[in-house]
Amino acid sequence: MAVDHTQAPVLDALARYRQAGELSFTPPGHKQARGADPLVREVLGDAVFHGDLLASGGLDDRLGTAQVLDRAEALMADAVHASHTFFSTCGSSLSVKAAMLSVAGPHEKLIVGRDAHKSVVSGLILSGVRPIWVDPQWDEERRIAHPPSVEAFEQAFDEHPDARGALVTSPTPYGACANLDALARVCHRRGRPLVVDEAWGAHLPFHPDLPSWAMDAGADVCVTSIHKMGSGLEQGSVFHLRGDLVEPTVLKSRADLFGTTSPSVLLYAGLDGWRRQMALRGRDLLGRALDLAARVRGAIEEIDGLHVNDRADFCGPGLADDFDPLPVVIDVSGLGTSGYRAADWLREHRSVDAHLADHRRISAQLTHADDEATTGILLDALRDLSRHAADLRPAPEVEVPTPGELRLEQVCLPRDAYFGEVEDVPVHAAAGRVVAEMLTPYPPGIPAALPGERLDGPVVRYLTSGVRAGMNVPDAADPELKTVRVLVEGTD
Repeated sequence: MAVDHTQAPVLDALARYRQAGELSFTPPGHKQARGADPLVREVLGDAVFHGDLLASGGLDDRLGTAQVLDRAEALMADAVHASHTFFSTCGSSLSVKAAMLSVAGPHEKLIVGRDAHKSVVSGLILSGVRPIWVDPQWDEERRIAHPPSVEAFEQAFDEHPDARGALVTSPTPYGACANLDALARVCHRRGRPLVVDEAWGAHLPFHPDLPSWAMDAGADVCVTSIHKMGSGLEQGSVFHLRGDLVEPTVLKSRADLFGTTSPSVLLYAGLDGWRRQMALRGRDLLGRALDLAARVRGAIEEIDGLHVNDRADFCGPGLADDFDPLPVVIDVSGLGTSGYRAADWLREHRSVDAHLADHRRISAQLTHADDEATTGILLDALRDLSRHAADLRPAPEVEVPTPGELRLEQVCLPRDAYFGEVEDVPVHAAAGRVVAEMLTPYPPGIPAALPGERLDGPVVRYLTSGVRAGMNVPDAADPELKTVRVLVEGTD
């Protein structure tokens, strides 16, 4: 049966609500902008408040008779070849927790790539799931991690046959992709589900020249942030389901544990409208974006001191299986400075915001919203950065550990460490102690140390030298890292 993707059930219901002139004696208290502060209305505009109403008893009646959300989710599932889709207004940080808990429960094992986002670690803390960590593939030359290999997941399952499933992050925030087809086969040979944190891959289903996306690759559950590479609003996320290894009712129930009972209709509308946009015009819009990205990449490569990481840098034996060219990852080490300083200079002097910044790279994320005008501003700013590179030297050194030094021993469950008896110790005394907090350079938000791991000297030096160089570690009780929160000795 043909599906009509010109429909947008949430947006259509919003329009009907306005046309009917319905009068609400329910939350939200601003009552369609009438009660909002005039200065707030001046900045935000009334359209924001007009789209902010109850999902049940506003957008739809109290019984959900019109099935507005159900129809919108069904259209999204059809657009991306999933069996079921669920909307989330709490970001993929919620969605990935729901996905994890639909596969494994307290004290059960879940095989997880150690390059997981902090939201995955939060899920481990809340659930008591026992992680079996799989190390990423490490590019020693560029000092960057790529998704773990298929062989590493195979070995983890062989060593832990009671593991309930696996979770992998693909694409990474840098655009590097795992071999999802092969990973799905590793899991399915054992009757176990594969969960993919594909927060950075909302656009992947809509153009054949992009890497294969999780559902088409055979994954069972996939989490996607529509606000990252799509055109939804911040916190707009979806999670998709295929196959029969995870029950839809279980996945929905787990999401209800974390989700709000007051979901934002504005976010639902953004998700619904983005699906319609991509279903009707996605291939054309993303084709233009890919052509633009190719031109931008070539132009940046011609700027003195800058190098764009490309397929030849990221893909190959021991590296990523594929890569997405829209996150334009720029190595600035040829300028003699750090990514932190380059990002700060671009914002301060050219009003250009880079996405990621690390000890040697920045990322300029392109989407279908960019054009020659926006990328022209970016290129002019990068040329100006190159001309002013001398002002940014010398960059403080960041002591990046080797892969062996970066990999910490997991002494106890993340949950047990986080909720254990803790104390704050001077950072110079932290090596050898079991950390009780996440120490997460952000963005991208991948913990360098997480609760239950025993800190070593190289990781401590990496974090402290990074903070001196401009790294942001916002999760720490002391973001300046003069102290670190650890388990009281004898309790680990």
